[in-house]
Amino acid sequence: MATKGPHCSFVLLAEFDIDSGAQLTYQFPQPLGTDEGLLANLMLPDGAERHLEDWTIFFLNQTPFNTIAPVLALETHEPSEDHSSTKGSCSELIYVLNLVRTKHDKSVRRGAVVKAMAICTRHPFIQIFKPVLLLALDDYFANPSQDCLARLFDTINSMDISTAPVLTRFEKLIMRASERKDIFSEKFAPSKVPDMAVTPLNGSQGTRTNNQHKTTSSSSSHSIRSSLPQQQHHPSSPSDSSFSLGGSAVWVNDDSVILDSQVGLAIGGGPGSVASGSGTLASRGRRSTDASSSSSSGIGTEQTHGAAIPTASDSQLRSGISKDTHFFQTSIIYKEHQLPIKLPLATFPEEVGDYSLIQLIQTFSTPLVTVLGPLHPHLHSNGSLTHPIIVLFNALITGKRILFLGHNIPAGQVANYVLSACALGSGCGVVMRGFIERAFPYAGLAGGEDWASTPAYIAGVTNPIFETSTAWDLLMDIGSARVVVHKDIHINFPTTPPAIGPLLTRQAIRAENSAASEEEIARIATRDRETSQKTDFSAKADSLDNIFMEDARIISAITSRFGENVVRLRFIEYVVRFVRLASRYEEMTSGTTKLFYPSAAFTEGSLGSGVVFPDEAMALKELAANASRIEGWRRTKLHQYCVSVNFRGPIQLRGFDLTHQLSRLRFGRNLPDVEVELIMRKIAENVRSYEQVVELLANTPLHLGGLQPLSFCLFHQQELVREATLDIFNELRAHPVGVMFLQALNHFQRYAYVRQAHARETRSREQMQQSVLPLPYVARTPSSRSEVSLGGI
Repeated sequence: MATKGPHCSFVLLAEFDIDSGAQLTYQFPQPLGTDEGLLANLMLPDGAERHLEDWTIFFLNQTPFNTIAPVLALETHEPSEDHSSTKGSCSELIYVLNLVRTKHDKSVRRGAVVKAMAICTRHPFIQIFKPVLLLALDDYFANPSQDCLARLFDTINSMDISTAPVLTRFEKLIMRASERKDIFSEKFAPSKVPDMAVTPLNGSQGTRTNNQHKTTSSSSSHSIRSSLPQQQHHPSSPSDSSFSLGGSAVWVNDDSVILDSQVGLAIGGGPGSVASGSGTLASRGRRSTDASSSSSSGIGTEQTHGAAIPTASDSQLRSGISKDTHFFQTSIIYKEHQLPIKLPLATFPEEVGDYSLIQLIQTFSTPLVTVLGPLHPHLHSNGSLTHPIIVLFNALITGKRILFLGHNIPAGQVANYVLSACALGSGCGVVMRGFIERAFPYAGLAGGEDWASTPAYIAGVTNPIFETSTAWDLLMDIGSARVVVHKDIHINFPTTPPAIGPLLTRQAIRAENSAASEEEIARIATRDRETSQKTDFSAKADSLDNIFMEDARIISAITSRFGENVVRLRFIEYVVRFVRLASRYEEMTSGTTKLFYPSAAFTEGSLGSGVVFPDEAMALKELAANASRIEGWRRTKLHQYCVSVNFRGPIQLRGFDLTHQLSRLRFGRNLPDVEVELIMRKIAENVRSYEQVVELLANTPLHLGGLQPLSFCLFHQQELVREATLDIFNELRAHPVGVMFLQALNHFQRYAYVRQAHARETRSREQMQQSVLPLPYVARTPSSRSEVSLGGI
């Protein structure tokens, strides 16, 4: 993870003077070139003297009033796929972490000394700098001089993250959905290791040229399969040793096999070699999968022994592997204090700080929470029974001005609510972007006219005077758990009935009652038009959103203490579903969509695409329930950003909608054998490289069953489907992350895979032996599959 610029761009120091108010005392290493009074007031929030310590967060380079202009130009980050600019040529966003502390002292005029220190960085994971900022502010209280700022600046910029792995988008999705602490541990292996001789396997081996991986610092050790040409295998015919390695890891859940294979690969031994294969297993006293499978079928295997090599248990080789691979472990030294730093590796740019969706949901999900104000179609997708969190989500995606008010609450807590709301709307940064650029985690009276004029702002304030303003559309009162819709919401955002409404009504009637006459359909449609205002805000206790929030997904997960990560994953699913619904909506209203693949049903020789519904009637109901907020979303910049991202690319699995095919396998009823065969064959033909494997696994997260939709095809009645499934799983088994997903299958599914893969391997070996023997001596083994094999003509 290399960057051109420093980790810390500026260090600021502000103090409160009883005569002149908030003052910006120091700016290191140079002045920012923006309003110093604004910076000082942001660093010393309203009511800071009532709290001994408080953390605040704010951003720079958002709008013209907080854009910096230092004398010396700052170096920028390397461009990345996750951090693409949303504002064209505008400056890169700068995140400011501020610590304000109050020390009571009766010797001073006001009885207390208030000072604040802040660091400005381009890293969104600003929470990692809290420990060193605490020490630095203590240092400044003891010795108030600019040397403290210089020391903090140098300390942070001395942090070494050059060896931190840089994950792709799909690798991040896999990592954040996995609870395993060794996920992608191969990326933490030492890059330089001594070369050792490799003992090649006996027998001919297939050649596979389209699966070579270039080893780089960010993607080293992609595969258990060695990149050495003499160690290449075709997944349809793995050798004994290679299957013993991957098969044992899958069958007995032996994680040490995966780690040993990574170590063997790092020191030059291929996964098919004796050192990293059956020899390692034999040294541990375990039988390989091939051996255990052979014992049950009466087929013996040849045991090969090789020289002992270092294994993963050696401390020297384990030194490069992190205790928890979700983080990169590093440290910084501040005045002889070594501070450990855990750098998160699976965050997205829309995720800033250590936010908490659980805290946000619990605050506004108690029975005492009330939603006040007029009903608006963009906000109340389920009328008066719309859940407060869904009201907030609808306001976020439809571009409403949102104000979080926390009277007598520390500004740091208010800021966390704002950051949590940004993560909520963006799907934790995975699906949408454009929230952080209009977010003001802490906003005060200073510069209030500027941030309040920002369209669709998301701001956090502690001063109750902002409630009397007319410059907001949705007020989230943290202290009293109130959700207030502004009385002028219809004036600011006039609405018209969705264009798709009459079409949905007519098609829904046909779908639910296909035998109805044209007169009956016309009568019902006329009745619905007469009561359109009532039906626009019809409330259903069993609406999909309410079920999502209360009964099935969110509140139940929090009550059962599933943790923050589970809640985030479920909201990612929710936002993905919304965007796919919007894609279907666009297609129905305009005939085309640029968000996802166009909706199409399966036909002979052609796979389907688009969002999947249980039936057409349910599809029309769900589209009708979301029509108003989809219309509101399409008028915002968020929609433009999604179109520019184009979810159909750049991806590795092109030419078919992978999400649709997996949804068909998960939820489809009575799928035709032809469709299942085409789905599995299409996936098997396209999953040929590490990048394609990772994309497939990212679309089969473990909390949604992992590989189960594919594993059921191991029991399909058609042999072609089972063979295609073996091809897919063999390709997955060639990579450490794929083995982990195979291990997550249940005992029955794993055994079915190992048994069928071993049977295929045995057949291939027998055919190879028969082809080598001279023709007169070829032994013909009787088979029950044909009369010819029994000697018949």
